[in-house]
Amino acid sequence: MTEIYLGRIVAIGKNKNGEVAAMYRVSSRSFPNRRAIINDDSASIVPKEGFETDISKNPYIAYNCCKIIDDIAIVTNGSHTDPIAEKIAAGMPIRDALALSMLAMDYEHDQLDTPRISAIVKKNSNTGFLAVVRKNGINVHELEINNGECFYLSTYEKNDIMPEQKDFFDEQDADGCCDFVLNKGVFKTFLNPVSSVCAFESENNFTIAAKDYK
Repeated sequence: MTEIYLGRIVAIGKNKNGEVAAMYRVSSRSFPNRRAIINDDSASIVPKEGFETDISKNPYIAYNCCKIIDDIAIVTNGSHTDPIAEKIAAGMPIRDALALSMLAMDYEHDQLDTPRISAIVKKNSNTGFLAVVRKNGINVHELEINNGECFYLSTYEKNDIMPEQKDFFDEQDADGCCDFVLNKGVFKTFLNPVSSVCAFESENNFTIAAKDYK
């Protein structure tokens, strides 16, 4: 396979046991000095120590990228994570929370007009959601996920929701999911990995893991 740069990536998957996962990967050419941290029921992307001033160069590089609300896991590539989570917590349907939050936040008004992307899965569900808002439109789509497969969406190149953007998936925990989106399967062909954060269905609800690429 040809290696390409996709930027940030979100994915939803279900392993052969029927356990679902929401996965997020940071890929970056301009701001690689970042790391992922976990905070109870959420996770964030922040600059590494010594690179805190990078935020003044680009306000979009630090944000909460993952949030667990009851039996729902949300991952995104930016500050729209919290508005989506707040609307779901207030009882709004997932589709509506995604559409309203992403339309209100809009794409990132940087030099590349970077899209905002999101992925959501619900425990014990056969479907998941992918969403994107670009300069030229918005798409929120509920996808049926079969055991052993995942679907992905990125900020560049593959920033529309297409059925062929999928891969085999059979990770067994959140740590494995982090490795998967960093350097396994189709994701191995995507350049400049930095960090990943994944929420994996567990007995209690969802388990969050974070991993920085080495």
